Amino acid sequence: MKVAIITGGNRGIGKSAALNLASRGVGVILTYNSHSEEAAVLVSEIEKLGGKAVALKLDVGKIGTFDEFAAQVSQTLASTWQRTTFDYLVNNAGIAQRTRIEKTTEQQFDQLVDVHFKGVFFLTQKLLPLMADCGHVIFVSSGLTRFSTPVGVAVYAALKGAVEVLTRYVAVEYSSRKIRANCVAPGALDTEFGGGRTDEQRKMIGEHSLSGRIGLADDIGPLIAVLLSEDCRWVNGQRIEATGGAAA
Repeated sequence: MKVAIITGGNRGIGKSAALNLASRGVGVILTYNSHSEEAAVLVSEIEKLGGKAVALKLDVGKIGTFDEFAAQVSQTLASTWQRTTFDYLVNNAGIAQRTRIEKTTEQQFDQLVDVHFKGVFFLTQKLLPLMADCGHVIFVSSGLTRFSTPVGVAVYAALKGAVEVLTRYVAVEYSSRKIRANCVAPGALDTEFGGGRTDEQRKMIGEHSLSGRIGLADDIGPLIAVLLSEDCRWVNGQRIEATGGAAA
C-alpha cells in the first residue's frame, strides 16, 4: 500500500485529497493543528471505507518541532503499515491573512513566511529522507500567483510564488531518486479557509469564472489524487492551475 502525508488534512482541500487518495487504496497520514475532532472523524470515515488513516498534530509554522514530527511519522509507518518509508507528501496546510501592504506588520509578515514558505521548505527537507524513491511531492499554491486582486493578499501570493519556484528545484535536486514534484494552484474556493465566504463573495467570484461558480474543495482533491497516480507519471516540475477558468 502506498502512503501519503497530507498537511492540513482535516478540512478543505486536504480532507478532499485524503478521501480521494483513500478511495484509490492509498494510506493516509493527515496532520491538523487545531480541530482534532475533525481529524478523528475523517480517520473514522476513511476506515469505514476500508482504508487506513492516522491523524498527527503539526503546526507547520513551528520548524523546531519537525524532528519530533518526523520521529512520529517513522513510528506510525512502522506500527500501521510495517514500513520505514512513505510515498507522497502533500504540502497543503496554511493560514489566511488579509492585510493591504501599507497595513501589514512585521509580525504578520513573519507568521505568513513561517507557515507558507519556511515551514514548507524545512518540513519537505526533513521528510524527504523518509520518502521512498519514485515518490512525489505536491505543493499547494494559488491562482493568485497569476492574477492579482486588491483584497490584501500580497504577502500570501508572493510566498505562493516562492513555493512554485521551490517546486521546480525539488524536482531537479531529487531527480536522481526519481522523486517528482508538482504544484497545484487553486482559485478561490468555498471552504472554511479565511473564515469562509459570504453569498455576495460567492456570486462575485462566480461571475469572474468561466465555470460560472466558486470552486469547491472537491474540485481540487481529485486533481491531487490523479497527479499522485501513475497515470500522471510523466508530469514533473509543473504548475497546474485549477481555477475553473478564472479571468486575469
